[in-house]
Amino acid sequence: MTWIDMGLFDKLFKKEEEVVLPALENVADDDIVALADGELIDIATVSDPVFAEQMMGKSTAFKYNKDKVVLCSPANGTLAVLFPTGHAYGIMMNNGVELLAHCGVDTVNAKGDGFRLLGKKQGDAVKAGDPIVEIDVAKLSKTYDMSTMLIITNANDKELDFIDPQKVKRGQSVI
Repeated sequence: MTWIDMGLFDKLFKKEEEVVLPALENVADDDIVALADGELIDIATVSDPVFAEQMMGKSTAFKYNKDKVVLCSPANGTLAVLFPTGHAYGIMMNNGVELLAHCGVDTVNAKGDGFRLLGKKQGDAVKAGDPIVEIDVAKLSKTYDMSTMLIITNANDKELDFIDPQKVKRGQSVI
């Protein structure tokens, strides 16, 4: 057995494992879906009042009980904003609605530690369910409230309401 067979080459050069998730089918351009499998929670329970009081727009939040979670695009559109730290990203939906996913409270202070961007770049077209960032929830939750907020920052004159708190699956409609 050579050192290549043992995967040492990948370890030495830190080759990142590609994240591949099954494509979501039949997601319309008006749909907003869960970012990952988890629990949709009452936004009012989030520890930061900016999020809890929905100061940035109509919002909901999610909790994830896995050590690591891959957060995906909640809609079809364009990855309009992608913070290099991985803690937040924005989607401009094909219907003009603007969404912001914010992973954790004050996680900008982690400076990217615990977040891994998954190959998408700002300006890329995305489909609902496309992987955007992997989060080390176990690591980050030692310091931060890891509630993940989904905020409608611009409803584009559409009436949108989030579903009631419940367990959700990646790709499940949350409106």
